[in-house]
Amino acid sequence: MIYVVIALLAALVIFLTVVLIRAVAFKPPIETSSERAEESFDRDAAIHALGELVKCKTVSRYTHEEEDDAEFEKLIALLPKLYPNVFKTCSLTKMEDRGLLFHWAGKTADEPAVLMAHYDVVPVNEDKWDKPPFAAIIEDGVMWGRGTLDTKVTFNGVLSAADHLIAQGFVPENDIYFAFSGGEEVNGKGAVHIVNYFKKHGITPGAVVDEGGAVVENVFPGVKKPCAMIGIAEKGLLDLRYTVQSNGGHASAPKPHTPVGVLARACTRVENNPFKAHVTKPVAEMFDTLGRHSTFLYRVIFANRWCFGFVLDLLAKKSGGEMNALMRTTVAFTQMSGSSASNVIPPSASMVSNIRLNPEDTVESATEYIRRVIGDENVTLEVVNGQNPSRISRTDCDGWRKVSKAVADTWQGSIVTPYLMVQCSDSRHWGIISDRVYRFSAMDLTSAERATIHGNNERIRLESIGRAVEFYIRLMKQL
Repeated sequence: MIYVVIALLAALVIFLTVVLIRAVAFKPPIETSSERAEESFDRDAAIHALGELVKCKTVSRYTHEEEDDAEFEKLIALLPKLYPNVFKTCSLTKMEDRGLLFHWAGKTADEPAVLMAHYDVVPVNEDKWDKPPFAAIIEDGVMWGRGTLDTKVTFNGVLSAADHLIAQGFVPENDIYFAFSGGEEVNGKGAVHIVNYFKKHGITPGAVVDEGGAVVENVFPGVKKPCAMIGIAEKGLLDLRYTVQSNGGHASAPKPHTPVGVLARACTRVENNPFKAHVTKPVAEMFDTLGRHSTFLYRVIFANRWCFGFVLDLLAKKSGGEMNALMRTTVAFTQMSGSSASNVIPPSASMVSNIRLNPEDTVESATEYIRRVIGDENVTLEVVNGQNPSRISRTDCDGWRKVSKAVADTWQGSIVTPYLMVQCSDSRHWGIISDRVYRFSAMDLTSAERATIHGNNERIRLESIGRAVEFYIRLMKQL
């Protein structure tokens, strides 16, 4: 017996030694100082241009009749005045569904780059705003307005940077395309038409850059430095409707379970049985990058996920939020409908969940998992809207290195890392022709600023407007 105890103690000592050695060795790479050129350009012109874009009420809606086409045309008509050098040098092809494709010819067409943004915005509730949402009012170093963050700032950043560089006589090494959509917020087809154009003409991008992550703080346990999050993939989307039928009737003599009760039980079963966690490539690379900058306790966990993965899983399940969303397919019940009267049992009741698919899951596999978890043939499932997760992009290529270097040079002191984007964007369409698609919104954002995206009082610091232009100037010089 004593030998068994000694053997167990020896095994424990070896285990702890391995864990601690791995944690000690799990540290950031040695930083190398890099020279960065300060970019001088007309910042006031960039701020003015964004303000003019914000004043265009380019609100997209799922019903076209509710949109104001004149506002979209107004914005497009402004572009030659705001960015004259771009229009002198670049060709513009207008696509269906408000797609705009600029082509800036480089010295070669071997490794073309695509810089994306969308110029439509979500609706506003003007009564809830402290400033008019389409007046682009500037006060105390801040511009107020719908679209300032999402994503007219990057639309303006791309074109302002190109306009400046063209005026300086700069010619890019490779062709650069500017791909803009006027219907991203409603899953419009503008971006699809642009991708189809590339596919038809056999053009394979060396890098595609769209909206996505940003430079943010306090987003990873134990990390104090700002983190520059570049999405290399995005989760899929599934809107699933659950329906239960009945004969209806008066509520005074109900059966043991009404349609609403059956749905409530189904909802509880799904919430109590979350999807299995999967640490996919984007998340694994994020853990490896940011974990090295964390406190020692977290470094012990992230350096030894082979034995402490269950701890991350438990933390994610308990806390929910972004960490949980990175590791598994999530389900959020968002809508429910039943009877129109309080004393009538509905002949039909339904609810809808919004499901964000981990790259390991698909629309089909997630629907089947939900069906098994509910385990009730009285609940029928219907896919209302489904999009599988995007292709995962590479981080071992020039495209990644160029984008990450431009980010690091613009936001010095930040930690540049891949990550999994939990929202959807137009960039997902490019996966059919490229595995070098990167999602980064060229801004550093506070939690308060992030909360205004799609919300009330959206606004941007004037400093951020200029910083976005800086980023694209640095990026274009490398492309």
